[in-house]
Amino acid sequence: MAIAMVFLAKTSTSGEWKAVSSAISTLVEEATFEASLEGITFRAMDPSHVALVDLLWPKSAFEKYECDKPFKFTVKMEDFAKLIKRADTKDNIEITTSDEMLVLRIVDGYKREFLLHLIESTYGPTPLPKLSFNVRATVAERAFERMLIDISAVSDHVTIDASKDRLVFTGKSDIGSGSVTLEKATQDVLELEVKEDSKATYNIEYLSGMIKATGSASDTVALEYSNKMPIRLELKLSDLGGRIHFYLAPRIEEK
Repeated sequence: MAIAMVFLAKTSTSGEWKAVSSAISTLVEEATFEASLEGITFRAMDPSHVALVDLLWPKSAFEKYECDKPFKFTVKMEDFAKLIKRADTKDNIEITTSDEMLVLRIVDGYKREFLLHLIESTYGPTPLPKLSFNVRATVAERAFERMLIDISAVSDHVTIDASKDRLVFTGKSDIGSGSVTLEKATQDVLELEVKEDSKATYNIEYLSGMIKATGSASDTVALEYSNKMPIRLELKLSDLGGRIHFYLAPRIEEK
């Protein structure tokens, strides 16, 4: 007689699961989560190979977590996100697996239970890019999102120019140009470390999707990049731990 595997992941609020499901669904249609004794991880690249999402959700960040052996489970993100959205902010969310099904329980007096079919994964392993960063900045999430909205009024891309005292964001197109300057040691720039002045250009639609996906879960955005290199955004899931990394390739300027 086979012994059933034990897996349970419970959070005291729905915000973390909503951030995770929203972040992943912005890039891929299906997700293969890896559960282990240490926690839950996920990594995948979007179909165009322009962006990558990397989730690290340690055991310590859950209200309750049990996993007696490593395993993977794959879900369609549209369906998974639809169920997660049924939860209110303060609802407890508990996820388990059983007989090729994912069991999702939402509890706050009003108890709900959903069963979601697991699917076969079509994705292979995704390696992380090997990068060294010359710029690291921690920016208020509201300021970063506002900047993207401002620059998107004149351009589909934003150029980030970092020096030791400030971050300058610019955009231009046939209709005109715009710029936003965030000074170091202000309420909008909590941290700015620049080993070498760096400048690179990125797609605003991708950046906006990443920020909107996890904005409710994180008050800050940590960004790291180097001259004409990919950018990495880090957003925290909660004060208990867990984070999402987004990598986005730069726009290569045509000569």
